[in-house]
Amino acid sequence: MDFDDKVPIYYQIKNHLYHQIVTGTLVPGAKLPSVRQLAVDVTANVNTVQRALSEMTDEKMIIPQRGKGNFVTDDVLSIKKLKDKLINEQLSLSYQELHDLNLTDDQILDEFEKYIKNRSEIHE
Repeated sequence: MDFDDKVPIYYQIKNHLYHQIVTGTLVPGAKLPSVRQLAVDVTANVNTVQRALSEMTDEKMIIPQRGKGNFVTDDVLSIKKLKDKLINEQLSLSYQELHDLNLTDDQILDEFEKYIKNRSEIHE
């Protein structure tokens, strides 16, 4: 995993796992790899991975089971809320950056529609 120096590593690991959950790579009820294995997979310190998992546990997105490991929540509504939150964060960042370029809301919508149309034509 490539880390951004401006963002805490544990936060990036947490977001990486959250993306896997909302995209279905990690399905509801799935067992996560051990902390040590996750640390190897993302090339991070075990303590850093544990911090990410602790926050995810506090947020009830993973459920620890003593002696068995950590599991993705079965609560599909919580996963939907997480996905909505991640979408909102991305839209907020894009919106603010475009607004900083002095674009109006209508211009932002027009540019976004052009972008989607151009992407569609490229991928056809």
